Amino acid sequence: MTSKTPASFSRRGLLRAFAATTVVAAPTYANAFGLIRGAGNIRRVRMFSGRSGETMDAIYWIDGKYVPEVLDQVKVFMRDWRVDQTHDMAPQTIDIIAASHALLDTTEPFQLLSGYRTPQTNAMLRRHSKGVAAHSLHMDGEAADLRLRSRTVHQIYEAAWSCQAGGVGKYIHSDFVHMDCGPVRTWHG
Repeated sequence: MTSKTPASFSRRGLLRAFAATTVVAAPTYANAFGLIRGAGNIRRVRMFSGRSGETMDAIYWIDGKYVPEVLDQVKVFMRDWRVDQTHDMAPQTIDIIAASHALLDTTEPFQLLSGYRTPQTNAMLRRHSKGVAAHSLHMDGEAADLRLRSRTVHQIYEAAWSCQAGGVGKYIHSDFVHMDCGPVRTWHG
């Protein structure tokens, strides 16, 4: 849910959540791949945006299916805040974010620094930083830049990398980790 207040669920979502009988146990790095590929009946994403003041704490996957209404909320939450423009976000990226968060064993939500970026925003950022890719997956709704106050960049990077489900960039000096659902690869910025 995207709000400044605690998350609420639709009636249908609550019924599905109560019908679910198994919740994913705290995973380890060794079974991160299983978490991404469908282990468990419920998946949850927790984030906040310092730019908009919004929070998201929502179950987006129940019993093997994405919840379309929640994916729509993710799209709004992860919008390009500079121009208030939305784009569908790849569910696989949300899976990587949720699995990494579970592996880090914290209730603190990820701080979202960047989700979707318009080509214009990406070009502007590229002019100001050599670390912004010309064909960034942010422009396709397939990437996110995240941080946690309670975990180091290295810890977040290791959790995301253990998923082996996409690209993971470690930006120590800027204090964030990039996660995407593109080819499996790693880099340091």
